[in-house]
Amino acid sequence: MAMLDFSRNYFELFGLPQAFQIDTAALSERYRELQRVIHPDRFVSGSDRERRLSMQGAIRVNEAFETLKDPVRRARYLLSLYGVEADASQETTHDTAFLMEQMELREELEAARTKPEPQLALERIMDGVSSRIRTLVAQLAVQLDTPTPEHLDVAREMVRKVQFLYKLRQEAEVLEAELEETL
Repeated sequence: MAMLDFSRNYFELFGLPQAFQIDTAALSERYRELQRVIHPDRFVSGSDRERRLSMQGAIRVNEAFETLKDPVRRARYLLSLYGVEADASQETTHDTAFLMEQMELREELEAARTKPEPQLALERIMDGVSSRIRTLVAQLAVQLDTPTPEHLDVAREMVRKVQFLYKLRQEAEVLEAELEETL
């Protein structure tokens, strides 16, 4: 049986060009094909080795799919392919204006609870955050499409910022759920 070539990167695995802008429909289509080919159920009667490889293959395909599907994970993965480490847990942005803005947004989020119409206030914040994420992701595409060292540096910084915004959006979603319970 043809097993996955584990030496290939995620883009190669899915037969996609190594670029930030990807065809998500093709990604999903290829994911389903790969799932069918390597699904562990197909190797129930196979050798121990075949079952183990099928399991490893399924894990790798899922990991690759989750990485390529998410713009931030895809950007981080691309950066790593270009030799730029962008470890989420270790990195923070050094853009003080951006950090100040994040603090203000967090304060707005906290204040939203006590507003006369907390849902509306929260929705406004979330729309703003989503809009910022879309803008940064679009700019990321530009930087990563021509991966010069300068562009990769800028991309890495943008990834840090998007991660901040993702976290803020998560906090807003938690607050939204809390508010819905009190209705």
